[in-house]
Amino acid sequence: MPKRILEGVVVSDKGDKTVVVKVERTLLHPLFKKTVRRSKKYHAHDETNSYKAGDLARIVECAPKSKLKRWEVLPKDAQAQAQ
Repeated sequence: MPKRILEGVVVSDKGDKTVVVKVERTLLHPLFKKTVRRSKKYHAHDETNSYKAGDLARIVECAPKSKLKRWEVLPKDAQAQAQ
């Protein structure tokens, strides 16, 4: 099964080797048929502590690293090559 990749903004980098990434998605409201934004925060593993608050980050699913961390960030150089 392929691993999911999500893109979002880093909202916190206070933990050691951990960043919190806010991922937004849009959906259509079932009754009002209006576009609504929903967001969710993911704790992700950042081995090199290279991401700072406000950075755009891509995260990928991984095996559990701790109680909250089930995602890891893709290295910055890999993101530059993908674009």
